[in-house]
Amino acid sequence: MFFFVGLGVVFGCVFGGYIMAGGKMAPIIKAAPIEGFIIVGSGIGAQLIANSMLIFKGGFGGIGRCIAGPKWKPQDYLDLILMVGKLLNVMKKEGAVALEAHVENPDSSAIFGEYPKLAADHSIVHMICDTLRLVVIAQGNLDADAVDDVMKNYIKTHHHDELKFQGMLSNVAGALPALGIVACVLGVVKTMGAIDQPPPVLGALIGSALVGTFLGVFVAYGVFDPLAARLGQIIDEDGQIYKVINEMIVQTLRGHPVPLVIEAARSVISHQNQPGFAEVFDGLRGK
Repeated sequence: MFFFVGLGVVFGCVFGGYIMAGGKMAPIIKAAPIEGFIIVGSGIGAQLIANSMLIFKGGFGGIGRCIAGPKWKPQDYLDLILMVGKLLNVMKKEGAVALEAHVENPDSSAIFGEYPKLAADHSIVHMICDTLRLVVIAQGNLDADAVDDVMKNYIKTHHHDELKFQGMLSNVAGALPALGIVACVLGVVKTMGAIDQPPPVLGALIGSALVGTFLGVFVAYGVFDPLAARLGQIIDEDGQIYKVINEMIVQTLRGHPVPLVIEAARSVISHQNQPGFAEVFDGLRGK
């Protein structure tokens, strides 16, 4: 919602101000398709050179993420705490070996099956299962600090990979003004080839060339730079869900009581997504 509101404000202020100052949209509309083809096309091609296909798709896919907003909502954080809490409760009551059926075959696990949205996210499932598999193999005799280090490395690597998508959008924003100049220079070259034409014709050709510079700067700082900034915020916010998993498992391995485990998990969640202590505690007790 806010994405489209912001886009409307940007376009409205720029073109509305231009029209209010007496400018005509006809020259821009006429030149924009060709100039846009040069700028956007070369910008996309440059990113194909600079990035792997995974990053290329993830970068432009980030535009959709900016429109949709963060993936994880308050209910998802509550569900995650309950899901991990139930798995850890199995370990406490039945021993680490009882976790084996869940971590080796999460698709057939009744606990994972209760939370289909979380179970469909491979990164979350792998982080939980890979860590708890270590607990199973070690029969529960694991150093909590060592597990903490392993999980934080996982989170760091995942976050670093996600930021590559933001970096690609930032690269697009950085390249577009220069590519706009390229389009403008080509327009000037075209104009010089018609130097014998009357002033009205030359004026139209020069105006078309300048549209290239305008489009490059406008799209860079009015669209792609804000998109890159927003994607970075979304990546940071969605990354909190992995910290919840880390805190719950590590604090449990340290032997801390359930209330402290809950608070440790809640403390890494932004306030707008943070579930209440009572609903988490009651959910873990089966109420």
